[in-house]
Amino acid sequence: MQAIRWEMVSDEEEVAVWACRRILLAADQAIATRGQFRIVLAGGRTPERTYRLLSEVDTDWRCWQVYFGDERCLPVGNSQRNSDMAARVWLDRVDMPTANIHVIPAELGPYEAAQQYEALVRQALPFDLALLGLGNDGHTASIFPGAPHLGESLVQPVLHAPKAPSQRVTLSAAALNQCREILVLVSGQEKRAILKAWQQGEPLPISALQPLGELSVIYDREAAPGSSA
Repeated sequence: MQAIRWEMVSDEEEVAVWACRRILLAADQAIATRGQFRIVLAGGRTPERTYRLLSEVDTDWRCWQVYFGDERCLPVGNSQRNSDMAARVWLDRVDMPTANIHVIPAELGPYEAAQQYEALVRQALPFDLALLGLGNDGHTASIFPGAPHLGESLVQPVLHAPKAPSQRVTLSAAALNQCREILVLVSGQEKRAILKAWQQGEPLPISALQPLGELSVIYDREAAPGSSA
């Protein structure tokens, strides 16, 4: 069973600060060892805070290769797309080559987008780091409880997500497991019950992840099981 490193910090802002530091450390190590850093991004409020911090750091952005863990099937430029959020608060603000940013073409629909991104992901593996969140129902990326497992496919269409929009594209557990490190960010009182369920071993989608290296969870006091915050 995958050993998990649990790290509790004071608040949501501190989660973002710690995540930023961990990402930069992983980037430095990957660039020094392999000449590039392949990172998978998540959507959500706490990752957005992290991206804002990353937009202010000094690193060799030419060595970064950016991928996305999931995307909503919405038109290009829609503010609800994870790639649009990341571009707005971070990627468009730094000197990263456009060719290094690999957006899921979710505007093509779940099947075509998944097929196209599958080929790209297969060439990129293993990823150096995947940044993930944790939904109130235990979903991560757009892998929801009860979702069908499509063999060893690396990218999967999502047709009936319980959260709007229902059509999405997501990296599969098979792809996420081919990461040297997974970093999960959890914040807020509304995540307390699901974080406790995960810690107690309930069979959630995120419980199935077995990366090549370390799986770390950075969470704040409000999300901590047993907290009265």
